[in-house]
Parts: sequence; C-alpha cells; structure tokens
Amino acid sequence: MSYNLLKQNINNLVEMSEEDMDVFTSYFKPRILQKKDFLLRQGNVAKFEGFVVEGCFRVFTIDEKGNENTLYFAASDWWLMDIDSFMNQTPSNLNIQALEDSKILIINRTDKLSLYETIPSVEKLFRVMFQKALVVWQRRLVSNHCQTAKERYHIFIESYPHIASKLTDKQIASYLGITHEFLSKIKKALN
Repeated sequence: MSYNLLKQNINNLVEMSEEDMDVFTSYFKPRILQKKDFLLRQGNVAKFEGFVVEGCFRVFTIDEKGNENTLYFAASDWWLMDIDSFMNQTPSNLNIQALEDSKILIINRTDKLSLYETIPSVEKLFRVMFQKALVVWQRRLVSNHCQTAKERYHIFIESYPHIASKLTDKQIASYLGITHEFLSKIKKALN
C-alpha cells in the first residue's frame, strides 16, 4: 500500500524533513477492509487512529431505540478515529464501518505517543489536525441549529459530492438528523 497520500496530507499541514517523514509513516500499518466490515464497534476500546487511503467509512452511534445516528463520513485523504476512546482508553460510543472496499493506514496509541517524543513536529501536526476538526464540528453544530433540513442537505451535497454519491438516502438522512421519509420529500421537492 502506498504512503504517498498520507505524506501529502502531512505536508499540507506541517513541515517535516524527509527523514522524519519516513520514520513517522513507518509507524502506520496498512489494513484492508471489505464493504460493511467494522473497524470499531460500539463498546470496544479504540486502539488506533486511521488515515483513509481508499474507500469510505461511516462513523455512527446506535441509540437505545436502535436508531443509527451518523456523526461523519471519512473518505480518501481523511482521518478516522474515536478520539475520546483512543485517548482515554474507554469503551467507544461509536461504530466505524466501511461503506465500500477500503484501505487505511492505522497507528496505535503507544506508537503515536512515542512519536510525540521522537519527532517534535508530530505534536504540531496533531494539534493542527485537532484544530481543523474542531472548526468542522463547530460549523456542523451551528448548521444543525440554524439551518433547515433542506439547507443542510444542499450544503452536504455541494460540499461532499464525491461522498454523497456513495451513500444511501438512509445514511444521508442519518447524518442530517432527519428521517429517510423526510429526506425523500426534500429530494422530491427539488426535482
């Protein structure tokens, strides 16, 4: 599996020498998942962070009523994790499932912490990544509170056309926080 996409992603965020980059990427192990395979199940401890090389994943919870609530999707060139479970080594509230045959590079917690000590720019890398992720979460939270479902659907389709084309209406509805039936009404009104 190629590490080129991971290296490009890192270079877009921080400067790292070629030697440090080689050491850093050597800690990531390739993993191949088939469509519908789970990388993490709710209740298990997340022992990894991942970088998606190919494919698409859905990160979701299942509530007491059995409803699926999608937090986010991760496609090629995206990071994939349950930061709470990974950092605190507590049971995860999340499921991470491949939506198609996928390839990822994963790093375990021990190796990540070791890299913080070995390569100074790694700490900056993950700080920048965390800040960018926090901005995305904040925007999504504001959107969910201030925009209609129709507006949220438009924004999702316009922002992530490469992901939206891979998803079922049920998965999109789960992400938007609406029912599948309501999404069908929105789509029908647009046609």
